[in-house]
Amino acid sequence: MVKKYYPTIGLEIHAELKTNTKMFCSCKNNPDQEKPNINICPVCMAHPGTLPVINKKAVENVIKVGLAIDGKIANFTEFDRKNYFYPDIPKGYQISQYKYPIVSGGHLADFDVTRVHLEEDTANNKHIKETFPQVQLVGNGYSLIDYNRAGVPLMELVTEPHTFKTDEEAAKATSTFAKELQLILWYLGVSEANMEKGEMRVEANISVSDDIKAFELNRPVGLSGRMEAIASLGTKVEVKNLNSFKSVEKAIKYEVDRMIELLENGKGSEIVQETRGWDEAKQKTFSQRKKESSQDYRYFPDPDLPKLKLYEVFNLEEIRKDLLELPEQKRLRYKKDFGIKDEDIESYINDPFLLGPWFEDIARILKDKEKIKIASNYITSDFIGLEKNDSEVKKPSPKNMAELSSMIMDSLISSRTAKNILIKIVKKDESPLKIATEKGLLQKNDEGSIKSIVEKIIGENPEVVAIYKGGKENAIMSLVGKIIKESNGSANPQIVIKMLKDLL
Repeated sequence: MVKKYYPTIGLEIHAELKTNTKMFCSCKNNPDQEKPNINICPVCMAHPGTLPVINKKAVENVIKVGLAIDGKIANFTEFDRKNYFYPDIPKGYQISQYKYPIVSGGHLADFDVTRVHLEEDTANNKHIKETFPQVQLVGNGYSLIDYNRAGVPLMELVTEPHTFKTDEEAAKATSTFAKELQLILWYLGVSEANMEKGEMRVEANISVSDDIKAFELNRPVGLSGRMEAIASLGTKVEVKNLNSFKSVEKAIKYEVDRMIELLENGKGSEIVQETRGWDEAKQKTFSQRKKESSQDYRYFPDPDLPKLKLYEVFNLEEIRKDLLELPEQKRLRYKKDFGIKDEDIESYINDPFLLGPWFEDIARILKDKEKIKIASNYITSDFIGLEKNDSEVKKPSPKNMAELSSMIMDSLISSRTAKNILIKIVKKDESPLKIATEKGLLQKNDEGSIKSIVEKIIGENPEVVAIYKGGKENAIMSLVGKIIKESNGSANPQIVIKMLKDLL
């Protein structure tokens, strides 16, 4: 009997927050600074005698995220010292939050959220492989540290574990969660969340079990049932260094398959609680270090920072009222108001500041749902295709794009002609009706002007006519194409087809 294995995934996602200054000092928060060690000061470099001061905007940003995911905003919160000794931590400890996070609970996509808290980011390690001739080194290469990022406000979101039926399902759901969180951070304006720049980093806690009880985690079954489910999950491994959504999916699939293979071969003891990295070049995970527990970090409240009573400092209802429409709300509105395809909706959701507002301006002019659908089809297929392949392509004015859609709907131009006009107006924004009139592209709908062309094409193609009359009805489309070409795209295809059938 083949065993069935169930992967369980929990996520830890870090996002650098968009603020003018760092978390506890007045140094500039600039992720694009190229010169090393420019945005530093005695506070973020932990010189003796310096004192940190809390960045109020960073706290507000985390509150916004908490409200967006329906989390509970704490009244009392405090900062703690998380002690560990790496070169990228100038203090020898990181200021973070442990027992009293700003946000508890919440839900997004398939995952329940455990907490969202605020901390400071670490410096950047630069590992150089070549040797450094001025210094005697053991082994090859050396490392440099850029402290510009040290002390930047960093939000950490931790999810509850969720059990899935397959590695495919787990990988997809995890990637979807990370994408949805990135969208929320964009919509709220609290983070650029650029994964390539390291402004958003995903870490996945992964375990595999053959015990169906693990599914009890996914629904409320009381404390005893939940504890029993947790006990059945298997050994947890944390995978770091996931800097793209594709990497998230690939790493989870690889790690789940690795664990299952070990279990199948009787080597389950080789699955140990550890931190593993993702090697993009080799497309596999690798062991980095044994996983620490919270006791190893020796958390204690930071004595240099005040306790916070957030309800006294922030008006939560005002913050909630000022939140922009969130991605899921926008999806529902687009579906209800415009009736467009899900794939089209995602195009606008994923480009909320450029493509989305442009489409909405066009929809406001058109009003008619069918015309809006036509506009959306041309935007998400033809326009986006042109934009990707040509840097000179610009968005036509909403008025002209709406006019083009109305002309298609009203059968003034053919689909082919519409594509040709779109190619023109993305380079030079002018009236599609004016272009069609001047170029003689308006579709002919009167049968008298079309009949002579139809008769001519029938006379020139006796073989095709014979095939059609022999029972192959699709052969008529060959004649339609020739007629449309002869009319320079102006003949209405529906009228052409009807007339051909009548004459034949």
